[in-house]
Amino acid sequence: MYPSILPGEDGFFMSRVVIFVNGHIPDLDKVRPLIRPADIFFAADGGTRYVLALGLEPSFVIGDLDSLADEERSKLDVSRTEIRQVPRDKDDTDFDLALHHAITAGYREILVVAALGHRLDQTLGNLALLADPSLAGADIRVDDGMEQVCFVRSQVRIEGEPGDIVSLIPWGGEVTGIATDGLRWPLRSETLFPHKTRGLSNEMLGQTASVSLKSGLLLVVHSRQGRS
Repeated sequence: MYPSILPGEDGFFMSRVVIFVNGHIPDLDKVRPLIRPADIFFAADGGTRYVLALGLEPSFVIGDLDSLADEERSKLDVSRTEIRQVPRDKDDTDFDLALHHAITAGYREILVVAALGHRLDQTLGNLALLADPSLAGADIRVDDGMEQVCFVRSQVRIEGEPGDIVSLIPWGGEVTGIATDGLRWPLRSETLFPHKTRGLSNEMLGQTASVSLKSGLLLVVHSRQGRS
């Protein structure tokens, strides 16, 4: 069984789970720097191929397994991977099942890889899952090595480089009391509306920026620019 509580220098800490989805990764090498030594790896069906391609071992794989190649399945069979096969005809996507399993297992810091691109409906559906109010206590970020996406209900810190693009998109209604720090065009306790584009294409001035708000749900998209 994979651990969720790990020993650290100052006691114990909850490890992070990385969920690989069966979506698009523009450059697999740009995903490598996202991985931490203590990470636990889950895969939603075909996302297993990315875990294996990175030379990692998934602790948990869930889905109908129709996207797994025979060679990939063989590697899982000889590893310590927990495999949970579900019927193909189901109401939830494989990512939904993997995310639910991570939350139920107690993980509160979650990185989701390969949930963007490829199909617009899948991308929107994946993001919509993260807007669930029950996930408010978790730090969940979607990242493909080039873009990082997360929902903000209170505040968030963004790490990047000068010139990186940061877009603020109200989700499901207006977002009030937005304040930013470290962005070229600052917001000072202002409101953004879902039918307006004012929050798009801001720029980082340094290596960190922050966004806070008073009410609403804000989608933050951080696009890394010119990274080799």
